[in-house]
Amino acid sequence: MALLTALSAAALIQAAAPAPDLSWLAGYWLDCSQGREASETWSDPRAGLMVGHTVTVRNGRSGFEFARITRLQDGALTYVAQPAGAAPTPFRLIESGPQRAVFANPANDFPHRILYQRAGDVLTARIEGANDDETRSVEWNFNKAELNARCPS
Repeated sequence: MALLTALSAAALIQAAAPAPDLSWLAGYWLDCSQGREASETWSDPRAGLMVGHTVTVRNGRSGFEFARITRLQDGALTYVAQPAGAAPTPFRLIESGPQRAVFANPANDFPHRILYQRAGDVLTARIEGANDDETRSVEWNFNKAELNARCPS
């Protein structure tokens, strides 16, 4: 009986655990490297929801992605990606710390993991995984910028 009570208490504590603070992600971020202009914008957390979007311009072509970070019905904090407006793909938070968050979905084709880490006014975003048995990754190094700032031409 004592074990059952202890397990029940542990489950309640875990279920009531507050969401990690991801407010450090909020803002407008700009990456002007590797011949591309990539901007990523995140709202501040509001009632358990953060909304983001990315615009990338390279060689005169543009692309976009919608994203949100929210709690699912099971309580898991989840990053939901919609590249180019595609169907939503969820990535569950598997690791977090001060100014770091890692989301994963091993069943997704690519990527399997999405990582964010901030150091001062630099936000590093990385996607990684295997595609056709080849491990690959893509990384962005964003600098905090004024809303709608552009890369120098």
